[in-house]
This record gives sequence, structure tokens and C-alpha cells, in this order.
Amino acid sequence: MVEAIKGTHFEFPGQTAFYKGKVRDVYFLNNKLVVVASDRISAFDHILPRAIPYKGQILNQIATHFLNASSDIVPNWLEVVPDPNVAIGKRAEPIKLEMVVRGYLAGHAWREYRDGKRILCGVDMPDGMKEADQFPQAIITPATKAEEGHDEDISAEEILKQGIVTEDQWNQLSDYALKLFKLGSDMARKQGLILVDTKYEFGIYDGQIILIDEIHTPDSSRYYILEGYEERQKEGEKQKQLSKEFVREWLMENGFQGKEGQVMPDMPDAFVQKVTDRYIELYEKITGKTFEKSDYSNVMQRIESAVNNAIDA
Repeated sequence: MVEAIKGTHFEFPGQTAFYKGKVRDVYFLNNKLVVVASDRISAFDHILPRAIPYKGQILNQIATHFLNASSDIVPNWLEVVPDPNVAIGKRAEPIKLEMVVRGYLAGHAWREYRDGKRILCGVDMPDGMKEADQFPQAIITPATKAEEGHDEDISAEEILKQGIVTEDQWNQLSDYALKLFKLGSDMARKQGLILVDTKYEFGIYDGQIILIDEIHTPDSSRYYILEGYEERQKEGEKQKQLSKEFVREWLMENGFQGKEGQVMPDMPDAFVQKVTDRYIELYEKITGKTFEKSDYSNVMQRIESAVNNAIDA
């Protein structure tokens, strides 16, 4: 098994700051961002001890695929991809919201629904739904973007009340989010997948709202397998999905859900390999392209050289 990228510690020319996210290492260069996708994996807002080989490359390339496909809907931050694990682009002022769009009752929404709640983030959820049922129309259930710990559900009313964005900005964000979700859903269906739910993040650049971060990757989205979906729903069977939910399920089976006092279980080699295989499968299914593993023999040198060349260009 190759040695996965757990973290980076570069010093690029003109670098002014560094931020280590759950998965990405972000280098600030004046008005630019250099984003290195590591192989770290997170669940329940915790970074797991072991990294997943090729995961960073997969996320970076899926995000690039969709950012390029959606640039006519909303301008985005991406400018150049000099390396399989690297994206360079505009440095926007982030809007502290996650625009979560849900087309189906799954994940957090299902857990809330199962516990008897019928309103999520100020949005009504119809009675009589089962897990994985499709909503009559896609809903937006935003969350505040926490610096640390859990993101918190929030309603549109509360967002405006707190002044996180203006009403015009909220309407623009909602319009962009729903249009992006429709694009992602249409592209997924062509590949035999259902885009279940996802999240989008936006920022302000030069006075304009732009799309930032990744979109439609398995870290930010949940996908079902389209073939057999209706039959599985009728029979009450669990839907086949391609997302990192199976990692969360494995953690729960091993006594971890991110709660105080719980101990993170060790991931054996076989499970780490399984996660890599799942991510590759998703890449190939969602993009329709064959995944080509990058050279990990001198991966840090490769990344540093690619970024320096891009900065000098």
C-alpha cells in the first residue's frame, strides 16, 4: 500500500498564510489560494488517524470536473490545476454558510425525521416519507460554517436576522444552489447515479458572489445507484450508495460517532484499501473517465515543483 498524503508543509514564494482544513491544506498568496488536497478523511467532524491513498487526487479531479461544467451557471474560484492534487484560484471572502441541498430524505435529514421532526432549517418535510424517498422538490437546509466543531442547522429567517447575508444575497445563493443541484443531478443520472444531497460554499470576490471549495465530490455529496432504486424503495431495502456514508457506518459499528468519551477505532489495511477502491469507483462512475493513479514516489517534490512553476508562469 502506498504512503498516503497526511499533510503538507510547504513555503511557497509570496506565501502570506496557511490553513489546515479537515482535508485540504490551503496556502494564501496575496489574492490567490493554493489548495492541496491531502488524503486525509474526516467523519463526524473528526479527522481519522489513517489517510486514504489517492483520495485527494480523486476529490480534486472530481471537483475540477464539476467546476468546469458549472462555470456558466455561477462564476467560481478555480483558475488552474497544475498537479493532480492541487488547485489554484481566486482568494474570496468566504460566506459563513453551507448551502445544503437535499433531493432525497437521507443522512442527517432522515435521522431528524425518524426522531419525529417535520421541520428542518425552517423547511417543512412532508408526512409519510420513508428513508431515501425523494422530496416533492429539492429543499435547501443551510448550516452555519463553524471554525471548529459541528456546523449548526439554521433557517433562512435566522440567517437574515443575524445579518449573515442580505436578502438579495440569500436569494442569489438559493438560486445558484438549486441550479447547481439540478446540473449535478442531470450529470449523475447520465452516469447511472442519483445525486441525493450535497453542499455548496460561496464567497465574495471583487464584490461578486462566486462558488468556492469543491462541489459534487463524495466528501460533500451522497449518491445512490440509479438502477434498482425504485424496487429497493418498494421492498423497503437499503439503497446502494456511493458516498463516504459507509465510512460513518463502519465507525458507528465500531462504537464511534464523534461523541465525548468515544474512542476512534483503528482502520485496518483491508478497510483502508476498501475506502480507496470505493473512491476510485465513484470517480469513474460520476465522471465517466478511467482513473489514473498519480506517481506517489516523490509526491511532495512533485506537488511543490508544480505549484512553483504555476506561480512563476
